[in-house]
This record gives sequence, structure tokens and C-alpha cells, in this order.
Amino acid sequence: MSSAIANPAGIRIKGIYAHLDCLLTGIERLKREGITGFQVLSPIPRHEILDAMYEGRPSPVRWWTLAGGVTGITLGFLVTSLTSIQWEMINPGGKPNVALPPYAVIMFEATILFGAVFTLLGLIVHCGLPGWWLDGALQDPRVTDDKFGIVFLRANTKDEKRIMDLLRNTGAVEVTRGDDTLYEVPNA
Repeated sequence: MSSAIANPAGIRIKGIYAHLDCLLTGIERLKREGITGFQVLSPIPRHEILDAMYEGRPSPVRWWTLAGGVTGITLGFLVTSLTSIQWEMINPGGKPNVALPPYAVIMFEATILFGAVFTLLGLIVHCGLPGWWLDGALQDPRVTDDKFGIVFLRANTKDEKRIMDLLRNTGAVEVTRGDDTLYEVPNA
């Protein structure tokens, strides 16, 4: 029986790094070896990590912002124009019922409002928030303080030794596998 059938979920592997440079070296070597399926944990947002992980690809959140902006300008126009048509006021001098210049401010404000709300929703979706259902290996309190981490939630068991050696050789101060990846707060 192959190991993939015996353990379809794979194995957890976690490497903890004390320095950003070592983490970036680890990411680079994992990519060079063709090993994928890992997540990077960091106490602070760093552009170096984003560049290493996404290789210059833009964030997908920008599409959420665009969708929010288009939704906002459309709803801003519809609310103002349909309100004007439904409840006509005195129309002196043959002015049009629907005109863009008076509605521009409302359309602009709706564009900004919906763009901001959709951006927030996009960030929440793509960051995986809230993290109630996150795997325990990703909930290591050390990476919210001063450490960095690379976590494989379902690494192929055939690559286990290769991944662990690669993490150790790139400067990981701790490499764990399986249930040992779940960090327990000492003396708690």
C-alpha cells in the first residue's frame, strides 16, 4: 500500500525561524526544489516575504475593490435617478429629470464607500479571517511575537525527510512534524 493511500491527508511539518533572512532563503530553496503547498507565518507584514511568495503577482484583493467601486457608482446613480423619477418635484424650465452633474457627488461617495467595504471583505476572505477553524500548527503564538515560520499542513510523506532537511539547512531553529507541530504554551 502506498503512503499516499495510507495517509491521504499528508503530514504536518513546521519550521520556526529566528531571522527573516533565513526564512527568505528557506522559501527560495523550497521553490527551487519544486516543493509547494506551504504557508508562511510572520509577526509583521514584510514586502520581502510577499515578493518571495507571490513573485510579483498582484494581490487578488484589487478585484474586490474594483467590484465595489463599480457597484457603488452604479447604485449611486440608480438611487438618485430612480428617486428623482419616482418623486418628481416641480420641473421648471424643462430641466431633465435625470442629470449627471447633480448626482456626481452622491455617485462619487457611493463609489468610495462600496470600494472600501468590498476591500475589507476581500481582505477578510483572502486572509482567512476569522481563524477559528485554522489548523493548530498555524496558531503558534511565537510567530506573533518575534519568530517566523513555514508550515506544511499536508506535505507528501515521501518528501518529508527532504523538506525537514531543507528547513534545517536554511537556518530553522526548530523543525517539527506530525502532532509535534502543535505548540503548547509552557506552564499554562
